[in-house]
Amino acid sequence: MRRAVVASSATVAGIVLLLSLKPHEAATTPAAVSSGGGSGTGTDTGAQNPSDATNPSAGASGAAAAGTTRTVTGSAADTRFGPIQVKVTLDGTKITKIDVVEYPSHDHRDQEINSYALPLLNQEAIAAQSAHIDVVSGATFTSQGYTTSLQSALDQAAAG
Repeated sequence: MRRAVVASSATVAGIVLLLSLKPHEAATTPAAVSSGGGSGTGTDTGAQNPSDATNPSAGASGAAAAGTTRTVTGSAADTRFGPIQVKVTLDGTKITKIDVVEYPSHDHRDQEINSYALPLLNQEAIAAQSAHIDVVSGATFTSQGYTTSLQSALDQAAAG
């Protein structure tokens, strides 16, 4: 009798935990592959870590002037399905816009995956102000190539 109570309690707890998980939201604009920090992006870039201004991976070196806008293109990252390359626009040390200049689009499946994954990755990177972002489920190779190219661009910005 005691085992039955423990087993049923564990089953109920497991079901409750599974039902409380929230799925990722899909992007509503499939053609968008760039994301700016202006209105309409749905990201809150005002709540950043104050130490991001001195963190080289957060965008640029501490020597950059606050009003200096510049664009840095990362190196192309080769993935299983093709290269991915991003161009980052920085305002001082803050990432304001990310454009994906090259990505796999050879077939319908590539286009489908990248149409929802790239806008999500752009939003995540702008919100995080770094390349340390989560991968998009179902777009692992795209996510890894994206973060590799983004980190390359941020490293270039920090160096120069």
